[in-house]
Amino acid sequence: MLRARFQSTIAASTSHSAANTAVSATSASVAKATPDVVVKPIVGYWMLTISAMTFGIVVVGGMTRLTESGLSIVEWNLIKGMKPPRSQEEWNEEFEKYKQFPEYKILNRGMTLEEFKRIFYYEWSHRMLGRAIGAAFILPGLYFAARGMLTKNIARRSLIIGGLIGFQGALGWYMVKSGLDEQLMNTPGATPRVSQYRLAAHLGSAFLIYTGAFMTGLKILTDYKVSKGGYEVSVSLAAALNNPALKRFKGAAHGIVALVFLTAISGAFVAGLDAGLIYNEFPLMGGRLMPPVNELFDEKFVRQGENPKLGLWRNMFDNQVTVQFNHRVLATTTFTAVSSLFLYSRGLSLPPHVRLGVNVLMGIACCQVGLGIATLLYMVPVSLGTAHQAGSLTLLTSALYLMHSMKKLPIAKKIPLK
Repeated sequence: MLRARFQSTIAASTSHSAANTAVSATSASVAKATPDVVVKPIVGYWMLTISAMTFGIVVVGGMTRLTESGLSIVEWNLIKGMKPPRSQEEWNEEFEKYKQFPEYKILNRGMTLEEFKRIFYYEWSHRMLGRAIGAAFILPGLYFAARGMLTKNIARRSLIIGGLIGFQGALGWYMVKSGLDEQLMNTPGATPRVSQYRLAAHLGSAFLIYTGAFMTGLKILTDYKVSKGGYEVSVSLAAALNNPALKRFKGAAHGIVALVFLTAISGAFVAGLDAGLIYNEFPLMGGRLMPPVNELFDEKFVRQGENPKLGLWRNMFDNQVTVQFNHRVLATTTFTAVSSLFLYSRGLSLPPHVRLGVNVLMGIACCQVGLGIATLLYMVPVSLGTAHQAGSLTLLTSALYLMHSMKKLPIAKKIPLK
């Protein structure tokens, strides 16, 4: 009897020692991630505000593209361009400028002044929101920097985001210029529109700004929250997040972020080529799972004297049929990946906030697929097209949140606030 009790005591002691060792190991590994200082929440909210404004400009930009308003303002003036025409004379002057370029001459000849005002205000609103983002970034950023409220890491991130915002403005005008090219008048069958390559770069840059600001904001607020919480809570949560069984799950979540981003960029090529106006059916294309090979790889995209292989690759980005097919494949792949991750997560022990992230990601993915199919079937109406573009960024947001929710947490004992 005494021997049994002694053995039981030894076993319990060993188990307790192992548990302590595991927690100590977790504490040591997490302590390495402990920041020297915690940035105040106001800086995190500033970053989230920038990300929210970027979300807004992506949606407005989608509406501008869908209403074919992007070429209505034919010059770029950072300060002067803030003021829209007021008098009849100013409106006539602005309209006359527009009439000198291919879009009016080829597509909109006979447009009235009132019709021009409508497309003008879409583009003007898009540009004004871009200016507002610049001001919302620069002014608070200078204040925080002057007050020493940014750590080196956050300051470095802020500089990168600020550089991307400036680059995005220049890239936007570079994109618009591609649709104002007079050479379009001399090209048979040409449609005045911006380069799909520049459009994709413009959208991709906006997504990078959004991602940078959103993730930086979450990092700041998470670090602050942990610093105000208990040491034991931090260690317990860190132990759950550092479970080796979650390693594959974390890798898959990172892969989904990349897939969502790539699918959104492929959507920019669809928009740039108006490829959503063909094959308005789903899941088939012309009654088949995929179009004929001679449509996917059309020889007309092979330039004279050029290596035929290069022309075949050009189909991937210049051919409406191929571009739409690529977007379908990427969208289906992304949805399949999200669904697989969701099903895989059912068998895992996940912290509540990670479980919430998986569930939200699955729900938004279903909505986005539905929006995409409806947009195609109804031949890209402005309302559905805009909702689909907003949905892509919403899906990216949920994927980013899931990725962030599984990051190692810093343990804050008494971390000073900066």
